Amino acid sequence: MALEPSSGYVAGAQDDASLPIFDVQKVQLRFEISADFVAAQVANNVLILALSTGKILRFDLDNAEDIDDIDLPKRPAEVGVIRKLFLDPSASHLIVSTTLGENYYLHTQSRQPKPLSRLKGVHIESVAWNPSQPTASTREILVGSADGNVYETYIEPSTEFYRREEKYVKNVYNAQDGAVVGIYAEILAGRPDTRRVMIATHHRLLHFTGRTGRQGTEGSGSIYSKLFESESPAVHEIERAGGNAPSLLAISPDSPDATPSSTSSNEDHAYAWLSTQGVFHGRLLSSSPDPATLGRYLFRESKLLPTTKLLPSQPPAARGRSHAALNSIALTQFHILALVEGRLLAVNRLDETLIYSQPILEPGQRNLGLFADHQKNTYWLFTSQEIFEVVVTDEARDVWSILLKQGQYESAQRYAKTAEQKDAVASATGQHLMAQRKFNEAAVVLGRSTKAFEDVALTFIDKGEQDALRRYLLTKLANLKRSFAMQRTMLASWLVELYMAKLNELDDTITTKAELNADDTGTSSVDTQKQLPIVRKEYQDLCTKYQTDLDRKTVYEIISAHGREEELLFYANVIDDFNYILSYWVQRERWEEAMSVLKKQTDVQLFYRYATVLMSQTPIELVEVLMRQADLDPKKIIPALLNYNHTIPSTTPLSQNQAIRYLLFCINHTHSTDPAIHNTLISLYASAATKDETALLAYLEAPSQAHERHYDPDFALRLCIAHQRVRACVHIYTTMKQYASAVDLALKHNEIDLAADVADTPGITDPTQRKKLWLKIAKKVIGREKGIKAAMDFLKRCGDLLRIEDLIPFFPDFIVIDDFKEEICAALEDYSRRIDELKREMDESAATAQHIQADVKALDERYAIVEPGERCWKCRLPLLMRQFFVFPCQHAFHADCLGEMVMGLVGMGKGKRIRELQREIGRGVALGKRREGMVRELDGLVAGACVLCGDAAVRGVDEPFVTEADDVREWAV
Repeated sequence: MALEPSSGYVAGAQDDASLPIFDVQKVQLRFEISADFVAAQVANNVLILALSTGKILRFDLDNAEDIDDIDLPKRPAEVGVIRKLFLDPSASHLIVSTTLGENYYLHTQSRQPKPLSRLKGVHIESVAWNPSQPTASTREILVGSADGNVYETYIEPSTEFYRREEKYVKNVYNAQDGAVVGIYAEILAGRPDTRRVMIATHHRLLHFTGRTGRQGTEGSGSIYSKLFESESPAVHEIERAGGNAPSLLAISPDSPDATPSSTSSNEDHAYAWLSTQGVFHGRLLSSSPDPATLGRYLFRESKLLPTTKLLPSQPPAARGRSHAALNSIALTQFHILALVEGRLLAVNRLDETLIYSQPILEPGQRNLGLFADHQKNTYWLFTSQEIFEVVVTDEARDVWSILLKQGQYESAQRYAKTAEQKDAVASATGQHLMAQRKFNEAAVVLGRSTKAFEDVALTFIDKGEQDALRRYLLTKLANLKRSFAMQRTMLASWLVELYMAKLNELDDTITTKAELNADDTGTSSVDTQKQLPIVRKEYQDLCTKYQTDLDRKTVYEIISAHGREEELLFYANVIDDFNYILSYWVQRERWEEAMSVLKKQTDVQLFYRYATVLMSQTPIELVEVLMRQADLDPKKIIPALLNYNHTIPSTTPLSQNQAIRYLLFCINHTHSTDPAIHNTLISLYASAATKDETALLAYLEAPSQAHERHYDPDFALRLCIAHQRVRACVHIYTTMKQYASAVDLALKHNEIDLAADVADTPGITDPTQRKKLWLKIAKKVIGREKGIKAAMDFLKRCGDLLRIEDLIPFFPDFIVIDDFKEEICAALEDYSRRIDELKREMDESAATAQHIQADVKALDERYAIVEPGERCWKCRLPLLMRQFFVFPCQHAFHADCLGEMVMGLVGMGKGKRIRELQREIGRGVALGKRREGMVRELDGLVAGACVLCGDAAVRGVDEPFVTEADDVREWAV
């Protein structure tokens, strides 16, 4: 067996305005029906059908092949025919009720119905499932019976044979008005501890609202007893008519847009009660002016759709029995589906207009009623042998228009989908609010519409509603596309103008009321003061959010024209125009504010631009900031430092000079080697009013300057000379190694000790130069002191460089020699000793010369004995065969052999000269003394030393004994 959905069954059909909202399509059954359908239910795409044979068919509509064939434990003859099925919205729990009062429970995971023994004999007419679904158990549910009783039970599936399915069954209420044809329970939105229960009979509709009881253990006892015992219901009652017309309670399904995790409010659901009078319907409101009267308020807001309106073609004589024609209803999101005499009707419950009417059943054909799948938003009509699906397409397409006509503007905006629909709703809503003089609300709504901008803006201006105009412009700006750059800029600029005017107005109001109501309470003034920060915050949000849409120059002009200093600076901060902010504070000589802004900056151009003025006003703070800027080029700050140095009092100590402080920081901490920095520091030191040169000398004598001068010596020298910094000049001369100039300058200013220090400089290595420097100093000392004692003390200081005779020319002619007789005698004695030493050295030199002469003469008489048969040390031939050389070491060589050996040991230059001499002598060109000279030169080059034990042998100690040209066998052992 299988169930084949029709082509009209589409889960979540696509919206199409060209299709009708409702359409009925018959579902084709792909199996043989062995008996008639007696009951049906559908939920969560699960279809349950009960046959007259007692068999239950369970279909999964998502999978047409998934069909369960379930039998009751007993035959229909024993328990009766199935009369009603009750399926929870999640399709997890099924209750089966028979004509003989037997009730069964079937879980979705089971194929074996279990009898509900505690409900035996109860003809169940309706079930209110627990709002918390799905769950493994039913939890607390309410059961309405045919005798008017309401039972609470808790059913939990069990695999144990002897254990009952229901934990408890308790009678919690009696309607006393016949069968309970409908019952519904839910938790009120926003009040999780409060529940609503609606009970419907044939003639009354009851509404309970209240707290339920709480139990320590789930399923241990009734929770609804407290509600029914403590609360009185709101009652809607109709006149009793003869007969027993169909009656039921229907609830609308969840919104198709709702997700499983979302929690929609109760107002999103509607109810409908079918009675003899027609269909009483309304929204399930969860709040009322008085919470205690929620039920009465709900019934008061509900409406009755009379049966006669559903049968307009009936003759008046038949209207008395028209109630029998309306036998079933179901609720969609916005419509009431009614089955009237085999015809399916769809009525919009918002305006009760009939939008669909189609005959479905044949005359006399029995139907089981209309059913709604609350979770899947599908709708079904069952007969004894057929299944119809009511296909709904874009049900909410016209809802916005209906709500708009009814004045429900907010709800209409929710259901407007297209841009045209939303615009129509916004325009109508805005006009309505304008008529009610709710200008601020109207401004927001009209800002989202396409209503002519000029008309709306002029309307607000004519009515003097500047606040509403601001809201309108803000809304327009928020909804305007980025591509409309010019329009956005104009709107944003206009808003700035309006905010400035509003802020000025509030300030004026506060000032005026403060003056007029000085002795009053000033309540209105307090309200204005509360409004001021709100408007200012709105302006700040505008600048922050739409800064790219604002033209900088225009905004500056607008705000400046209104004199709003705080707002001007806020805008400048938003767009990071710190140059403008600094300029603003500097022009107003607000130095603290300017420095507070500068401290937060990293743009070095700002420091270069404002360093001059701030250095003269807040030098200490500025230098602190400058020292924290690693990217600054100190050279560009020099003009500001020089300007500051000219403006400070001349009595300012160097330790408090901030320009010097910054330059020293650059030199000592950042290790700047820029000559401009060092020259500037020298300039500041040299031009200082103080005559103390300690700081300047400390810089010049620093170890870093001793190794490498980073300043210009010529510039520093000229500067120090101009400001008469003698000691500094002397130091610079000394570093330039111009010692004579240094001594002359020191002596010129009578700085004897300073000149002496220069003369003692370790860098002077020439004794003659050092003696000249000391002579200059001596001349100055003797000429100034004009005394023998001073000359003698000075002579001791210069050590051995000067003697008394060197100083005598500097004494005046009238000096008596007796005054330094002792010194002269000591000098003469010293000379005498030195003369004796020289004589002794001369005698020793003469003796040495005589020894040398004797050795030379002995050389002329030296000879060597050559034995017969002695051989050349190179060629091993007899030595006497040709010209040879014999050395004192007894090594002997032929002249040509020795020449070859020497040629291999000497360098290229000497070897070339030997070859030239041998060639000249061999050709016999040179004669006489020239030949003799060439022979002596050749002998000196070749036979100057033995090649085997002389210097040449020592240089060739690393050469091998055996070369490639030698016969290795000669060395064999």
